[in-house]
Amino acid sequence: MNNLFLEKFLNQDFGVLALIDPDFKNDDILDELINSINMNNFSGVLVGGSTISDENYHTRIKKIKKNINKPLILFPGSSEQISKYADAILFTTLLSGRNPKYLIEEQIKGVERINNYKLTVISTGYLLIASDHKTSVEITSQTTALDPNDFANILNHVLVAEYFGMKFVYLEMGSGAKYPVSYKLINHLTKKVQIPIIVGGGIRHKDQLIELKEAGAKYVVLSTVLEQNPNVNDIASILP
Repeated sequence: MNNLFLEKFLNQDFGVLALIDPDFKNDDILDELINSINMNNFSGVLVGGSTISDENYHTRIKKIKKNINKPLILFPGSSEQISKYADAILFTTLLSGRNPKYLIEEQIKGVERINNYKLTVISTGYLLIASDHKTSVEITSQTTALDPNDFANILNHVLVAEYFGMKFVYLEMGSGAKYPVSYKLINHLTKKVQIPIIVGGGIRHKDQLIELKEAGAKYVVLSTVLEQNPNVNDIASILP
């Protein structure tokens, strides 16, 4: 992967990314999930999880890379999840939290491998937005998510990512959230910032995807809904 990929990724008007959690809980559906993603109109595939429960993470990444026909982008929950079997990496810093482990420490641990593997780096500000329940990311990072109704505070965090020169900001409601980040919030942000926005968590229906697209999101991420319905036609029915 090279800068041509990064340029295309940055300049695409809108896209949908599939997120695969490469943990043992998805082993039974992994083949069907890969096939369904290949058969549908995804711009790329993110791989990673807050926690991995066994030692087979890199084996699964290798399998996904071998069989997927989309760009494979690491979305690691820690420096231990950096793999050579990928094309690029979302190099994230958890700007919504104040835990130095996820602001800078994990990044320092991972940069040597990123450099050695020659992964295309996509610098990304990562913001947790509070949902109806505490997510695994909040528990793992020991940070508090941002109030979804405090548009001014969220805007300030997004501006930090923009002023740092990051390529994207990722607004995350968390896996299993009942609802996605609100259309009104994304619309508010995209009117005031230049940095492109990725939205993940709680997205289950086509109309939600369309709303987020119309609000100005650059990419939306599907995860839990893919695990629940890995059938190729079920996935196709969600996509715009």
